Amino acid sequence: MQAQFIIASIEAVYEVILNHEAELESLDRAIGDGDHYINISRGLTKLMDLRESLQDLSVDESLNKIAMTLLSTIGGASGPLFASFFMGMAQSFQQPSDMTAKLYANAFSAGVEKLAQRGKSSLGEKTMLDVLIPVADEFKLAADKGLTSKETASALIVTAEKGVLATKELLATKGRAAGLGERAIGHIDPGAKSCQLIIETICKLILR
Repeated sequence: MQAQFIIASIEAVYEVILNHEAELESLDRAIGDGDHYINISRGLTKLMDLRESLQDLSVDESLNKIAMTLLSTIGGASGPLFASFFMGMAQSFQQPSDMTAKLYANAFSAGVEKLAQRGKSSLGEKTMLDVLIPVADEFKLAADKGLTSKETASALIVTAEKGVLATKELLATKGRAAGLGERAIGHIDPGAKSCQLIIETICKLILR
């Protein structure tokens, strides 16, 4: 994972999230606090300011810096969750190792596990984990099969899309949406949608 790819990912994700402002705000108004887009866009704006400082950092240093920035700038519950994800990933890159597909897959899984621990949540609770856990599983499976980076990216896009659509019919048991009971059914989780957009965007960079 080169610094330029991390920077390109930040730029691409920033643009995509801004382009989906109306959709994210609508989803969050339906079952959330209505501030998801504001919070995530604030964090991404700060990451855009970090780009030059990431140039000469190692992967784990870059990921930890991203984590600390998101923790201090994204409000609500999302800040600590996204920060935990990047800190979990960073730990996997601390020991010198070949940058293999399995390393990336294991790092992603470590980030998801850290996020799940922080949020005290799991699959099927109508959260971002309904995208992240299936993607982590698919990533590991692709690495074990020896798929190419482009094959893996294509598979992860499909898995993320399935995950976000699945949240529509789930009963929320975490966050504000949990208080809505069955009224939350029929709505896509905004955090899951953001994660799906982020994963799709980064995978499309690989597919170029």
